[in-house]
Amino acid sequence: MLSYIEPVFRPPSEARSLILQVTNGCSWNNCTFCEMYTQEQKKFRPTKEEKVFSDIDIASRSVVPFEKVFLADGDAMALSMRKLTAILQEIRSKMPWVKRVSSYCLPRNLNKKSVEDLKQLKGLGLDILFVGCESGDDQVLEQVSKGETYASQKEALIKIKQAGLRSSVMILNGLGGVALTEQHAINSAKLMNECQPDYLSTLVVSFPTGEERFREGFKESWKPLDQTALFLELKCFISHLELHNTVFRSDHASNYLPLKGNLGADKAALLEKLEMALYHPDQVQLRQEWQRGL
Repeated sequence: MLSYIEPVFRPPSEARSLILQVTNGCSWNNCTFCEMYTQEQKKFRPTKEEKVFSDIDIASRSVVPFEKVFLADGDAMALSMRKLTAILQEIRSKMPWVKRVSSYCLPRNLNKKSVEDLKQLKGLGLDILFVGCESGDDQVLEQVSKGETYASQKEALIKIKQAGLRSSVMILNGLGGVALTEQHAINSAKLMNECQPDYLSTLVVSFPTGEERFREGFKESWKPLDQTALFLELKCFISHLELHNTVFRSDHASNYLPLKGNLGADKAALLEKLEMALYHPDQVQLRQEWQRGL
């Protein structure tokens, strides 16, 4: 049995994947909206190579079937090319049936990796990188201490595409509050249009342990969006999207209105459903507060 430093997080699509903890925590860990790795035991560090190789060996003898491997925690791509190459080679050697390897990816993690580096990792089985952009607006990014800019995120996403890897991007609905809602929506859509991710999802920003840390970045200017304002922001975001073949999901438990489709084929249908939620809420199925969460 594998041992983990808890808590461990993964994207919803990795529910049936083997979770291989190659790092602990997040090397940045300053985003004011994120509480995933704030516990003392989650202080960032790479997992010792012998532990990773031992976990791969143990997993290779598992009776539980799996075809995907997710490299946890939040910062696997911060590892050096040497370490990533060794891990992927070990996975391929011990578990040749694995069809896909994935990980979270902070854009800054790709600063020191070339397109050729990423192509090499793809050749060893890496398939998809989950990128939490959160916003395409520089003011919002600064106020939530993301440590990224529109330009840095664009560079990383384009590098991923040039390497032939797939990207899954997440945008946080409501992240800029009332004051920045329009620029948050429009600039996030602009970033997506320039990068054309393979997958795009939206979650609603939420604070299970309180808003105090988050509000510090906005001073006193941040006011949360209510349900109607969240729908209007999402409508603005989708309206400005010009995507060619991106799988879109807004069905995470934090969302009031589950949405699924392909952008751009289903853009009109998605906007129509948002219109119904805004002006005829009795005719659509919305999540109640008790049904929402992370």
